[in-house]
Amino acid sequence: MTGVHLPSRAANRSKRKHLSSNEEQSQSQSQSQSQSQSQCSNSHTKRRRVASSSSSKPKTLTTRPDPPTTNQFQHLYSSSRSRRKHRDTKSNATEPSNRKWVFSSRDCSSYQDKVVVVSYNILGVENALKHPNLYYNVPRKFLDWDRRKSLIRKEINHYNASILCFQEVDRFDDLEDLYRKDGFVGIYKARTGEACDGCAIFWKDKLFTVLHQENIEFRRVGLRDNVAQLCVLEMIPNQSESELYTQTSMSAPTQSRRLLVGNIHVLFNPNRGDIKLGQVRLFLEKAYELSQEWGNIPVIIGGDLNSKPQSAIYQFLASSKLDTQLHDRRKISGQLEGRDFRPQNENTARWNVLMSIPRPLLYRWSDEELRLATGCGGVTHVEHQLKLCSAYLGVPGSSRTRDNHGEPLATSYHSKFLGTVDYIWHTEELVPVRVLETLPIDILRRNGGLPSEKWGSDHLALVCELAFAVDVKGT
Repeated sequence: MTGVHLPSRAANRSKRKHLSSNEEQSQSQSQSQSQSQSQCSNSHTKRRRVASSSSSKPKTLTTRPDPPTTNQFQHLYSSSRSRRKHRDTKSNATEPSNRKWVFSSRDCSSYQDKVVVVSYNILGVENALKHPNLYYNVPRKFLDWDRRKSLIRKEINHYNASILCFQEVDRFDDLEDLYRKDGFVGIYKARTGEACDGCAIFWKDKLFTVLHQENIEFRRVGLRDNVAQLCVLEMIPNQSESELYTQTSMSAPTQSRRLLVGNIHVLFNPNRGDIKLGQVRLFLEKAYELSQEWGNIPVIIGGDLNSKPQSAIYQFLASSKLDTQLHDRRKISGQLEGRDFRPQNENTARWNVLMSIPRPLLYRWSDEELRLATGCGGVTHVEHQLKLCSAYLGVPGSSRTRDNHGEPLATSYHSKFLGTVDYIWHTEELVPVRVLETLPIDILRRNGGLPSEKWGSDHLALVCELAFAVDVKGT
């Protein structure tokens, strides 16, 4: 091999002399390492071993990490000394495996009212059974529901969550029984049609009171069998605050904190971008209306959007508007990105000319597609009135887990897909205090697919802590 330095014979003799003086200690260390290696080889495959270099003590969490420079998957290397240091570092006992909190660079110490939100596609039992080709690399026992629900519950408990938005729920009774023991109450909406899964929202009973709830059945407006949920929650003042207002002359807030929580699982079919856009559009319209009805309250949205970062649908949420005529409906979610046929022969020049033609001339939306996407035939532009921010975009992270825009590199992994489709969005009245990093791509690949020994779904949970940025008095 090139680039490898070979030590001199004199150096080797000196090294052997030094080692012989510590022979007993070296033998003991060697035996310990052999036992450790034996234990590792008796565990599952190497690809399911999580790199210990990702583990770190809480005090090492970087609040101002270097900004990502690329959206390509990167492999980071460290010196042997660094690797030994990480091997000797104890795992963070408060979080499973290698997922770590990263904190906002802004000073959040003055924010008192905070909520921890989880958005999690937990993989429907029936969906896993119907699509075994997605999990051929996953041992059968890792797909067992009893095992998975236990892992998911254990994971959620580590996050000290306030609100849970679950997608692909087809065992709600099981979840309701489990999370009731942890102080959660929840609501469920099953998909229409033949599908047997749906969406569920849970919240901590001691922290919130539900004031209103409603569901969206997209089938009612011709947008397939997917569903969404909306509910208004009011924070319950804690006991210490109530006693403070009683024992002092301080006046209590005129209104408790209220927020609107939305949960959605968008249609998967990449070719039906018109329906996907229509579902997101209607969902955001309803969320805005409900927010206004309850006094312009903050909005939190969690869900599996089946759309990649920087796709047209993503941009619609972020910028509040979209011109459908600039996009092919089959590529509007970004799921088919990278599958374009690009000839490498004498037709290349002709292909380049074709691709230089403005997009509106390459694909024309039908009146029916426009009606589904925009809600009105002949209308080509869509807008929404919520000013939304992506929670993960608000807290910069590592290039090992984020793309060059700041979104996670991957929130879902099975044999057909490795990428991001899950998000937490919030309005400007809320600010992200911290987010839980996803797993680096190299660690995910070692698993060969999800679920795995440590993770109970083929998606990773997105977790963030949000704070109310506006003073509650008088609101």
